[in-house]
Amino acid sequence: MNTFAHWFIRIPFAATFIFHGAGKFANLSGSAEMMGMPVFLLALVAIAEVLAGVGAIVGGVASFPKKDLVTRLAGLAAAPVMLGAIFMFHFPRFSFVATEEFPMGGFEFQLLLLGVAINFILTGNKESADK
Repeated sequence: MNTFAHWFIRIPFAATFIFHGAGKFANLSGSAEMMGMPVFLLALVAIAEVLAGVGAIVGGVASFPKKDLVTRLAGLAAAPVMLGAIFMFHFPRFSFVATEEFPMGGFEFQLLLLGVAINFILTGNKESADK
């Protein structure tokens, strides 16, 4: 098995979550107002997003002693965020393209991220599980 292949999933996953979480922190009250959410709840979402992204990277580092646990926790931080995004903002439209009726777009991208998060939860760091 190629020991570097997992980075092709981890890096885009991490970048997506870190970018979105940090973006929420940059304008927390404005983002909360736009999404119709309390600031406190959006802050928790932003924290979960950043931690999921950082955890995806740290969990992939071969020398990190608890990489399996960190990978699972990264998935556990991301999964509820993606479920919330799908059911609060993107459902029932599947297509990612934003329209007048669905200005936030559909949920195909969020479903893919949810799938990766669930994979992280269920498999952890496969490489460490094989040892």
